[in-house]
Amino acid sequence: MFGSRGTTQAVGRAGEEIALGHLRILETGFRFLRGEIDIIARDRSTLVFIEVKKRTGTRFGRPAEAVTPAKQRQIRKVAEGYLLMRRLGDVPCRFDVISIGPDRRGGDVVEHFKNAF
Repeated sequence: MFGSRGTTQAVGRAGEEIALGHLRILETGFRFLRGEIDIIARDRSTLVFIEVKKRTGTRFGRPAEAVTPAKQRQIRKVAEGYLLMRRLGDVPCRFDVISIGPDRRGGDVVEHFKNAF
């Protein structure tokens, strides 16, 4: 983990900013109960719920590995809340993960995993 929660949040926000450049965004930082979905986007007729994970190193594994089964369950519950609150009914949905990690030259490697879970 990182030294402080503030640092972790700053890294997360930086990851979301990188991801925003690659997506057609409807909403960011949607909160419901105790959970949050980083990005909600549209891919044609499909609503896409996206978890963004950014890491500054690989000591604790690749960023996408942090989307555990428990985190997946939480994201699904928040997505259900979003659908209910927005009265979207039976719209096709997908859950993606955007993983952002360091490359060997000090830049970022962005990987977009569609239908990640």
